[in-house]
Amino acid sequence: MSKTHKVAVLLAGCGHMDGAEIREAVLTLLSLDQRGAEYQCLAPDAMQAHVVNHATGAVAEGETRNMLAEASRISRFGQCLDVAQANPMDFDALFLPGGYGVAKNLCDFALKGVEATVRSDVAAFIQGFFAAQKPIGAICISPALVALCLAKTKTRASLTLGSGGDIQVAMEALGHAFQPVPSAREIIIDEGLKLVTTSAYMFDDARLSDIWIGIDRCVAAVLQRV
Repeated sequence: MSKTHKVAVLLAGCGHMDGAEIREAVLTLLSLDQRGAEYQCLAPDAMQAHVVNHATGAVAEGETRNMLAEASRISRFGQCLDVAQANPMDFDALFLPGGYGVAKNLCDFALKGVEATVRSDVAAFIQGFFAAQKPIGAICISPALVALCLAKTKTRASLTLGSGGDIQVAMEALGHAFQPVPSAREIIIDEGLKLVTTSAYMFDDARLSDIWIGIDRCVAAVLQRV
């Protein structure tokens, strides 16, 4: 009887402008479910950097939201854990859906670029998977979060966040090998690190069906490396 993989899915809130990208998160969970994997959603029990009105794109002044509470909108009530209380050794693999919350809440890459820092609880959790040589799937902007964690240990990764531009310059400044891709359907695999990346909504005009193909391929590649 084959083993059921237990997978961690780290979320940055709920909503692509200030938290986790909902479509990317749900498609990741769907792909895992279709492959019989058991998943656990996690998020920091802390406040978001800010709150954005997703109808207007404007910052909602004076409004605050908790990442764990917001991520629980995706995971469902009572099914999201505080990442600070989680142990990478309890999981076989890690997935990081995107959304601006990754670059605003889990780290401050959106504000500081290559000088950004990562939340200590998030950094410890991600680095625990690399230390144990467990595979990681990073989606959309999340490879930038992974890149920041790896840069602290002077580890070079091969990864993608789309077709290039400023984000490629930033990744190369951190010492990583950026791999341009033509669409959201593609994945890049760093075999040495067991790191699989896919661009998703780094292509703003990508079709949902293309996002699904890229994420599903990412999930399959990660689980094959457990």
